[in-house]
Amino acid sequence: MASVAEELERLAALRDRGVLSEEEFAQLKARVIESGVSAPSASAVDLPVNRLRRSREDRWLGGICGGLARMTGLESWVWRLIFVLFFLLWGFGLLLYILLWIFVPDE
Repeated sequence: MASVAEELERLAALRDRGVLSEEEFAQLKARVIESGVSAPSASAVDLPVNRLRRSREDRWLGGICGGLARMTGLESWVWRLIFVLFFLLWGFGLLLYILLWIFVPDE
């Protein structure tokens, strides 16, 4: 088991690489200091991408745009427009939406 100092150094390294935000770093740092035990590994940290869920309320098809809206703070109509533009201009918007529909879990 790693010492508190080693855990704090590891968390600082994750923050410096951009894996952890300042808020996440502060929360994990406080948890390590309070408990005096190891912090969770980087894979167990609740990263924003892990919070992506398909919306049940704000959905037209699969709820992807509603889930992205909740996660990012943008309106869902903006995400719908982005997917349509990706489809019309570069052709991969529909494929991306379908893949997200398959792999992103429902709320």
